[in-house]
Amino acid sequence: MTRKMKWLGALALLVGAGYFGFQKYGIAIPGMIAQLREPIADNHPISWSQGPATPPASKRPPNVILIVADDLGMNDISLYGGGVAGGAVPTPNIDSIARQGVSFANGYAANATCSPSRAALMTGRYPTRFGFEFTAVPASFIGSVAHAGDSPLYPAIYHKELNHDLPDYPDMGVPHDQIMLPEILKPLGYHTVHIGKWHLGESQPLRPTSQGFDESLGLRAGGGMYAGSDDAAAVAAKLPWDPIDRFLWANLPYAVYWGDGERFRPKGHLTDYFTDNALAAIEANKNRPFFMYLAYNAPHTPLQATQADYDALPQIKDHTQRVYGAMIRQLDRRIGDVLQKLKATGLDQNTLVIFTSDNGGAWYAGIPDLNRPYRGFKGTFFEGGIHVPLLMRWPGQIAPGTVRSDVAQHLDMFATIAAATGAQMPADRPMDSFNLLGNGPTRQLTFWRSGDYRVVRAGDWKLQVSKRPDKVWLFNLATDPTEQINLADREPTRLAALRRMIEEQNAKLPAPLWPGLLEAPIRIDVPLNAPWSKRQEYVYWTN
Repeated sequence: MTRKMKWLGALALLVGAGYFGFQKYGIAIPGMIAQLREPIADNHPISWSQGPATPPASKRPPNVILIVADDLGMNDISLYGGGVAGGAVPTPNIDSIARQGVSFANGYAANATCSPSRAALMTGRYPTRFGFEFTAVPASFIGSVAHAGDSPLYPAIYHKELNHDLPDYPDMGVPHDQIMLPEILKPLGYHTVHIGKWHLGESQPLRPTSQGFDESLGLRAGGGMYAGSDDAAAVAAKLPWDPIDRFLWANLPYAVYWGDGERFRPKGHLTDYFTDNALAAIEANKNRPFFMYLAYNAPHTPLQATQADYDALPQIKDHTQRVYGAMIRQLDRRIGDVLQKLKATGLDQNTLVIFTSDNGGAWYAGIPDLNRPYRGFKGTFFEGGIHVPLLMRWPGQIAPGTVRSDVAQHLDMFATIAAATGAQMPADRPMDSFNLLGNGPTRQLTFWRSGDYRVVRAGDWKLQVSKRPDKVWLFNLATDPTEQINLADREPTRLAALRRMIEEQNAKLPAPLWPGLLEAPIRIDVPLNAPWSKRQEYVYWTN
């Protein structure tokens, strides 16, 4: 063999090794670049702003704590008779919010994915009114997952040609001219605190501290690792069937932000870290009215639990479900600590506590029963994707054990909190929020939209209109709350009327602030790790 042939052979081996190395490790490039641009500093203590040393002499307005879980399904809590792994993980603390207050049997998320639901919670407006239609994700994420998990029957559609219309990821958020909940509370003397997930914009004008929050500790982006790679007290469950999970493990940092500072390592499991700081913030503000937005990122993937919570569930044999259940167990316990802190500080009777989830349980988690008894998952407008726990507790103001059947929505948190605190609703723009604790009008119409997938609930009737597949689903939720019987062919007049409602609503809305780059199929009745079949119903979700 000549020297030239040997050289060419070595070059070929090097190119091949580089190619396969890129295939294996290239997915981690966004995280590597982020680490170079913004190294993660060591942990440092948080000093919460201290309120007055003594309580006010006069009656003070109520405190408000809005607790939001991430991707928590209806069947993740035991309130409704179920729970993770057939009830193996009771959630007595979350359940107590309803048992000592009210549960809305028809509680809905404003969207079937993270960001738009959070935008609705903070503004009291359909996020599509100001173009916040799709969950904010970086282009590198879409490019990495676009075809990595393609269905053998229904391939994903990646609109790469729209990449030039994408703003910088930090600028993908709620526009600064939108009025957020803390902004209407501050004129009343409220101290406003954000802890946990934000996902409503990372650039300076879009951060919590620019949108009305006095203090903010947490994740500016959509997620983070719960524990460091060197944490021996954490148990992980990776999902080999899920390209999203692979991207998260390769790129998510174990880091948080305090205010407008640089990112740094938290201490311990993130659910514990957020809760410990919530307890400290309650202590710091016990003598002045406060609003706390406590936005846990649990139980969103990547799945990481504490060893102690994992060890407490030996009856769950499936490892993934056991880790997931351990995360729910921890979340419930720590919410219990928040409730106990209110009692210990004498604030219990004068605090409105609200609990909900940003959307239903995720199809990619690979756990079939997250949203039972409802069909659908996160990323669909079937009930499983948007029907979520919505619980409130306010001693002396809400009768214990109340169950309400009227439709309630994330949108309604704005008007409800405004009424409870005496804050003024914005009068210079259309609002989509109803006060759930008053005697005024109740919600009769609710709309959802993500690209060409559009839905209305009017009274007990719900119409879903999809472009891919070209199909409509019409359900009478009074007689069929789990959406088993499609009445589209039997009720043409009603279908036409509901479709007109959707069209009239869409005509009022602006174009999205950024395009949906990816359309991907999500099956209604089985999770991502189930075998594909042409008999399965599905819908394409745009983001």
